Amino acid sequence: MAAHLSYGRVNLNVLREAVRRELREFLDKCAGSKAIVWDEYLTGPFGLIAQYSLLKVICISDVKNIIFLVRPRLELMDIIAENVLSEDRRGPTRDFHILFVPRRSLLCEQRLKDLGVLGSFIHREEYSLDLIPFDGDLLSMESEGAFKECYLEGDQTSLYHAAKGLMTLQALYGTIPQIFGKGECARQVANMMVRMKREFTGSQNSVFPVFDNLLLLDRNVDLLTPLASQLTYEGLIDEIYGIQNSYVKLPPEKFAPKKQGGGGGGKDLPTEAKKLQLNSAEELYAEIRDKNFNAVGSVLSKKAKIISAAFEERHNAKTVGEIKQFVSQLPHMQAARGSLANHTSIAELIKDVTSKYLLPGWPPTQKSSDICGYILASEDFFDKLTVEQEFMSGIDTDKVNSYIEDCIAQKHPLIKVLRLVCLQSVCNSGLKQKVLDYYRREILQTYGYEHILTLNNLEKAGLLKAQTGGRNNYPTIRKTLRLWMDDVNEQNPTDISYVYSGYAPLSVRLAQLLSRPGWRSIEEVLRILPGPHFEERQPLPTGLQKKRQPGENRVTLVFFLGGVTFAEIAALRFLSQLEDGGTEYVIATTKLMNGNSWIEALMEKPF
Repeated sequence: MAAHLSYGRVNLNVLREAVRRELREFLDKCAGSKAIVWDEYLTGPFGLIAQYSLLKVICISDVKNIIFLVRPRLELMDIIAENVLSEDRRGPTRDFHILFVPRRSLLCEQRLKDLGVLGSFIHREEYSLDLIPFDGDLLSMESEGAFKECYLEGDQTSLYHAAKGLMTLQALYGTIPQIFGKGECARQVANMMVRMKREFTGSQNSVFPVFDNLLLLDRNVDLLTPLASQLTYEGLIDEIYGIQNSYVKLPPEKFAPKKQGGGGGGKDLPTEAKKLQLNSAEELYAEIRDKNFNAVGSVLSKKAKIISAAFEERHNAKTVGEIKQFVSQLPHMQAARGSLANHTSIAELIKDVTSKYLLPGWPPTQKSSDICGYILASEDFFDKLTVEQEFMSGIDTDKVNSYIEDCIAQKHPLIKVLRLVCLQSVCNSGLKQKVLDYYRREILQTYGYEHILTLNNLEKAGLLKAQTGGRNNYPTIRKTLRLWMDDVNEQNPTDISYVYSGYAPLSVRLAQLLSRPGWRSIEEVLRILPGPHFEERQPLPTGLQKKRQPGENRVTLVFFLGGVTFAEIAALRFLSQLEDGGTEYVIATTKLMNGNSWIEALMEKPF
């Protein structure tokens, strides 16, 4: 059991156990010894639901069954066919099985038939891994191409998977009485759910409902938020190093054990990246993950003093009973000390990137070239953040930005430039034609004309476009929804805007206003934002209507179609913890992402 999945109002271990059971049932069909051949992309998501302890016992060398666990991709079918033909030539005969995740594909099966190997598979089945529990309040489909498929290619496959995942949740946690939505994709998912429910009219759901509301949100309703730099601790780790399936790989230097007397040269430094798991099972991480990074240092400092004082207690232990009690607490104290050391090192790595000035007490032994690199890195982050915040607060969004010009001239990473240009475009409801033409020309001349396809994709997605009708709607949206707050308390926040040090994520503000006072108060803005907004009610069988206890919070599932950032997740958790909030949130998404991974997914790779 993954204990951290059962911490919240909704016990997500129930979902995890259900998908584990389905996997075990398929594997049990293949009698005898087994070897699993993995689609590399699936190893991370499967590690979250099965871990390798479930799979190790069935993966041995002298095998009768070979099982392919793959996504339905044609290029993977070619590799599988090659392996099957190779095994057949080698002998002795083995049994082959294929498990498609999350759906079987007729196209893939046809490709296997054309390659002459379809008949070799005894079992050809699908494994519906639609929603994967990442944490006690977080689910993701980890569908890397969902946004591009929905908004560029008109492919609704990921929306169908989202609807199927929601039906699975309702089977386990009861029918969700109210569905709210904003956006065209949200409308389609809601329609699919209604259709699926109609198909299963024979069996009525008798599970008492855990969720009160479902809010479906299109990513293109809020294109701005993922483009901005996240400023929470977890958000910055993801921005700088990238979090994949709850794991992060970090530069090893900061994690090298410190030797007594300061000896031991660079030859002893580790060279392999430090890999850490990040979830709420770790007490300290659960406490600091959603804080603004500027508030993390003081928490780490307090923790260090508490842990140090706890270890000092050993000197006060005189009796056998006191010594025994101290020894029993030792494993937890040592784990806390290790956790503190790790997060202090991570905070130092982030500080190297984000601080504008040199830290007090900077080691005088540091090489001057390293110090120059540090100053450049931190000043560049500060300059970029300043430009972002000017755009989000409505300053100089209608003309060519000198910082973006400099970034292009110095050939900074293309993704960084595209994020800034798209942010300016979104904050101005599109760029003036001459400004857009200038940016396009500069980008293509500097980075290569093959990127014209990428620019076209960004335009199709609505991220980079010319302003039509000469009207900028962003100021109206910003003021009505209070998206920019000048006075932000980063240490003890009172508003969700702390996650971006001033900007309140539009998507989360919509969720907040839905809870109280309701969307009727913002009808004008909802009409400006893309796509329809709607409300559906799902009738509950007699006896399953919820009677709320005094002071009991509602539980709302917020599903982001097209991806969500860690800063948005932090903002929703902040709302859940408000004493007078009245609502606790569980977050689901097609993909956990940041601005870099989002833009990268929309880029066309040069031939």
